[in-house]
Amino acid sequence: MKHRLSLQRYLVLLAVMLTASVGDTLLSHGMTQVGPVSLHNLGMLFVALRNPWVITGILCLLGFFASYLSALSWADLTFVLPATAFGYVVVALLSQFWLKEYLSIYRWLGIVLIVCGVGFVANGPSLTEHAPHPGADIDPLIANTPEPNA
Repeated sequence: MKHRLSLQRYLVLLAVMLTASVGDTLLSHGMTQVGPVSLHNLGMLFVALRNPWVITGILCLLGFFASYLSALSWADLTFVLPATAFGYVVVALLSQFWLKEYLSIYRWLGIVLIVCGVGFVANGPSLTEHAPHPGADIDPLIANTPEPNA
């Protein structure tokens, strides 16, 4: 049986994709302003937590985590993760046009290959059907209770 996704579930997947992409891009922008962090200057992480771009990126990633948990509650991981792979394109576009990063043709080809793989996953079911195992409807607390002597 094939599972059809409702509009609400498609919107949750869209939220997973966009909040992760935008959050990662905001973190990258903020960390370029903060500067390098290494084992010798871990205190810079606390400096980073005062940067508005980093704070906004963290908030977006909290939104990502909430929508990701929601999606995993009704779909398999092997469906959710690939279904949101278009986020790689969003990150690449934001990186190239907002962060002014250079993306070689090889990076673009890699992104295209990843996104093409989504087509294979999108045709499959969103949730694996499991056959009920014997005794699945029996309460385990009741099943282990000894019978009273008559």
